Amino acid sequence: MSVKAFKLVSAVEREVLMGDKNHINIECIECCGKNLYIGTNDCFIYHFLLDEKLSTAGKITFAATKQLHKYLGFKKPVNELKAASALTRLLVLCDNTITLVNMMNLEPVPTGARIKGAVTFTLNENPVSGDPFCVEVCIISVKRRTIQMFMVFEDRVQIVKEVFTPEQPCAVAVDGYYLCLALTTQYIILNYNTGVSQDLFPYCSDEKRPIVKRIGRQEFLLAGPGGLGMFATVDGISQRAPVHWSENVIGAALCFPYVVALDEEFITVHSMLDQQQKQTLPFKEGHILQDFEGKVIVATNKCVYILVPLPLEKQIQDLLASHRVEEALVLAKGARRNIPKEKFQVMYKRILQQAGFIQFAQLQFLEAKELFRSGQLDVRELISLYPFLLPTSSSFIRSHPPLHEYADLNQLTQGDQEKMTKCKLFLMSYLNEVRSTEVANGYKEDIDTALLKLYAEANHESLLDLLVSENFCLLTDSAAWLEKHKKYFALGLLYHYNGQDAAALQLWVQIVDGDIEDSTRSDLYEYIVDFLTFCSDQDLVWKYSEWVLQKNEEVGVQIFTKRPVEEQEKNMNPDDIISCLNKYPKARVKYLEHLVLERKIEKEKYHTHLAALYLEAILQRKSVTTDNCTETTELLSKLRSLLQKSDLYRVHFILDKVRGTDLHMESAILYGKLEEHEKALHILVHELKDFHAAEEYCIWNSENRDLQYRRRLFHMLLSVYLNPGVSDYALVMAAVDLLNNHAAEFDAALVLQLVPDSWSVQLLSPFLAGAVRQSIHTKRMTQAALGLAQAENLIYKYEKVKQKGTPILLSDKKVCQVCQNPFCEPVFVRYPNGGMVHTHCAANRRLNSNMAHHSSTSSNQT
Repeated sequence: MSVKAFKLVSAVEREVLMGDKNHINIECIECCGKNLYIGTNDCFIYHFLLDEKLSTAGKITFAATKQLHKYLGFKKPVNELKAASALTRLLVLCDNTITLVNMMNLEPVPTGARIKGAVTFTLNENPVSGDPFCVEVCIISVKRRTIQMFMVFEDRVQIVKEVFTPEQPCAVAVDGYYLCLALTTQYIILNYNTGVSQDLFPYCSDEKRPIVKRIGRQEFLLAGPGGLGMFATVDGISQRAPVHWSENVIGAALCFPYVVALDEEFITVHSMLDQQQKQTLPFKEGHILQDFEGKVIVATNKCVYILVPLPLEKQIQDLLASHRVEEALVLAKGARRNIPKEKFQVMYKRILQQAGFIQFAQLQFLEAKELFRSGQLDVRELISLYPFLLPTSSSFIRSHPPLHEYADLNQLTQGDQEKMTKCKLFLMSYLNEVRSTEVANGYKEDIDTALLKLYAEANHESLLDLLVSENFCLLTDSAAWLEKHKKYFALGLLYHYNGQDAAALQLWVQIVDGDIEDSTRSDLYEYIVDFLTFCSDQDLVWKYSEWVLQKNEEVGVQIFTKRPVEEQEKNMNPDDIISCLNKYPKARVKYLEHLVLERKIEKEKYHTHLAALYLEAILQRKSVTTDNCTETTELLSKLRSLLQKSDLYRVHFILDKVRGTDLHMESAILYGKLEEHEKALHILVHELKDFHAAEEYCIWNSENRDLQYRRRLFHMLLSVYLNPGVSDYALVMAAVDLLNNHAAEFDAALVLQLVPDSWSVQLLSPFLAGAVRQSIHTKRMTQAALGLAQAENLIYKYEKVKQKGTPILLSDKKVCQVCQNPFCEPVFVRYPNGGMVHTHCAANRRLNSNMAHHSSTSSNQT
């Protein structure tokens, strides 16, 4: 695809060069700075001064002013010109001789220094000598298959090396020690210092004019077969793909990042970055194309032209204007070497941003996102495309010159709703990704506010996630937008995040009451309860406590029961809460259960109050119906559990309320609490006839008590069963079952005294077997314990005997190691290290630490 990379501008017109002398033809040219030298077929050298001018319209022109001309005195054409500016010398090849002339007056050097026998020559632009006051010249000698290297000084020349080639060389380029040669049939790389050569590829010089041009350090451009421009390094490899030239290319030049080629009719421009042809300029009768320090000069036999490169920035902008994003980016990357680093970074970021907007307009969102990120786009540039998304308080002004041509999203999509929706979804995704990165620094309010507006408009589920997490949404803009789109629940979240809990609750209550519509949450009432539960504003909790309790007592009471325990203990007085709940009996019970059963507050009034409420509720239900419904059964179970497990309620108070009712089990539990076990067991056995409950009564009443207490309860139950005043077969069987199932809980000797003589051994065989087994087990356990105690005693005796094994001598001459006083009595303490001290000194707490350490493992001997 074409791009305008160069403009052809006339530099030296025919009239300026030759006037009316039609026989004069241009043979070669050289340019050094503003100095232009032209060699002609009639052995003249012309020196022009090029003056570049820029018109007010931005058009570049050249004015060539003739300085002088010089006739060399031969009847041969001037074949080649090369300037050595460091020496102020011009090397002129004419009649196989290279002459040194002064660049300013074109006079030969006084010494007459010259190089003879040269067919063609070139300069080494990567010299190896290191001498700044000489140039290295490589010539193809008139000798067959010979290359010669010279060092040229201001007024003398010196041959350095002569190299022989396998074939006759036709063209040469030099880089350091490396020669790139076009031979008769092939191109080669030759290191003239080591003599090592590397074949490149075959080539026929008879069919086509060879081209060998150095384009960079250790890299050359060659005219290859099939009209290809081939790149080759000194290692004999190609690091770039070839460019496609025409078959009859005459010359080539380099103006990075372009390779320019000349044929009989056209000048073609190819990019070195992607090898694509970028421009074609019609140009007939051309026969010279060369580049000089960034200038590309092309000439016919009569005129000289300069290919003026358009600024790379303009070329890139032209590509972007044509929506050729990839080419623009490739060219921009390639321009790095020609532009200062800081300027390039600024330019390249802007190009990436522009490319991103082009991809965005084409709905290529993945590519656009990557370009925006790489170009570090101010995200507000993107947001500003969407009407009303930026906060009204934003001071953002779009980049100038603009990064794109669109006023807003409506113009970009031309009103297409489907495209608009896709663009909005992309912005949602992009803002969500960048809001937590460095891109958002300084613009977080703009980003989050825009994101909230997009979510609200699209009814997106992420709206709530945004509002319940850390965000920087501006309250004024966001609130108005949420209200406009009837997102009242989300508006409440926004108020809450900004510390306006009262406003949030007011909105949510209106939604639940049906004053405003918002179906975001079907469980909004439960959400409000949960919100109040963890709300630290006590005034708000009390303000809305009546409302939540009126809606649902059992759920509403959670604002008190599920509060963090620390806050309940610090800020909530249970008595105040109970007073508030007096109008709500179910809630009051729930709260008292929370105090007694969950928080385990040991206050008699709460335990008694809860038991009384259970009892009232049970009696009320029983007064309505005699059948025990599920609720009544559950209440009975709760009451019994409380009566059994709690020791804090007023037993007599509850017992007075139970008397005269059919709550016999509860009466039995209460009598048990009063240690009136006979009354309790009498109720269970004779009134309820619940023998299993009687056994359970004995078990739970004796929990955490000693064995004798438990046996006393079981013997008491057995006595109730075997009461001589009552004759009931069921009681007899209950007594038998009690004995057989709980043999370990009875004293067998006492039982045998109680049971009637008429009972057979077979009837009590399980009991007797269990009793005998228990007795034997007890005996064996006692014997085992005795054996272990005897073994332990034996060990202690052994240790004592060991200590007595060595005699200890005590006399009045020995002194205590602590107080240094002699022993007055035959009583002492001896440590394992042999030291002896008084008994009172050993007991002294001020004993030194070393002695104390030994005393911990010692035994006393007196």
